[in-house]
Amino acid sequence: MTRKTVFVPYQARTILNRYKRPDHWFWNSYSAHPYVGCQHGCEFCYCREKKYAPVEDIKDFPFRIKVKQNAPDLLRKSLMKVPNGAVAVGDYQPAERKFWLSREMLKICLELGFPAFVLERSPLVLRDLDILQDINARTHAMVVFSIIHTSESPHAGIISQMERLAPPPEERFKAMMKIAQAGIRTGICFMPILPGLCDDPQNLKLVIEKTVEHGGEFVLAAPLTLADQQKEYFFQYLREYHPHLLELYSHLYPQKSYGPVGFAWLNTARRIREICQVCGVSDRMSRPIIEGEKRAMNKRIAWLLADQTYSLELDAASAHRIWSYRKAAWAVEDLEQDISQVYQQLGSKGLQAIPNIGPTIASWIENRFLK
Repeated sequence: MTRKTVFVPYQARTILNRYKRPDHWFWNSYSAHPYVGCQHGCEFCYCREKKYAPVEDIKDFPFRIKVKQNAPDLLRKSLMKVPNGAVAVGDYQPAERKFWLSREMLKICLELGFPAFVLERSPLVLRDLDILQDINARTHAMVVFSIIHTSESPHAGIISQMERLAPPPEERFKAMMKIAQAGIRTGICFMPILPGLCDDPQNLKLVIEKTVEHGGEFVLAAPLTLADQQKEYFFQYLREYHPHLLELYSHLYPQKSYGPVGFAWLNTARRIREICQVCGVSDRMSRPIIEGEKRAMNKRIAWLLADQTYSLELDAASAHRIWSYRKAAWAVEDLEQDISQVYQQLGSKGLQAIPNIGPTIASWIENRFLK
């Protein structure tokens, strides 16, 4: 017997999550979503973790959806009090067909001139293409699709089963092409890479090639993470439906491990970068920067320092070196002055006066951007 979804409308107290600084993957400064829980119900979803899960019984996650009825009004009030920055907004699970809250929230972004970032598993986002185009004309909009396999992938059947009610990947690719044709930047989140399923070389190549064919500009990849009750849930799911995978996952995700242990993920990430280079697409998302905007050079340098951090991770550099570049990116992001002026006045010594920027990174910045 098919279980019906229960919607629980309520008046939320808050809607806007404000970050200390822009996210280094998506470059959004804020996030705001109208629903808690997800009807797609992907078995591996990190939102089943305790800090995200909206239900007492984890099995209710895709069947009990809390609806923030006042989300648009809350978003307007919140955005009027904060500096301009990209907002990760919207949620196009089936509930959106009934409540239309994501569309109303995009209207608020347009009204107040905030860039919009949408990460989606559903082609339903095309319904609101008109507003996304208007936002893109005024500032910028980005639509990214979560896609981890194709119908031709070796393990397509198992992955589709795990994605439950999520629309087939082909529908998402077609939607991505329409977004690209509308002049809106798009790409995919190749997340999570499921060990033994998504990391197959054929699947990696198929997904990246189809991304390029459908107008995608980038492929952002990350491994599966498992924590607390979500970890217990997912392992139980494997025991019941895919016991042949248990040994692999038990090895990669021992009791206290959040991400996969060992070098398997690094090898996969390197392979993804190699395929992306061959296909002419990036494995990082470039930061949207409007020419002439305040501290544009700071934002560009922070972006490329963040990219360098990721490259160092793929090179298995020391943790100290990786964190040096990450903290330098944060320092440049937080700098209230235009870094070009700092350099013009004091040269390399001025750069080294910025917290967490030593001689090596100062030289790296100077040679690439300021000379």
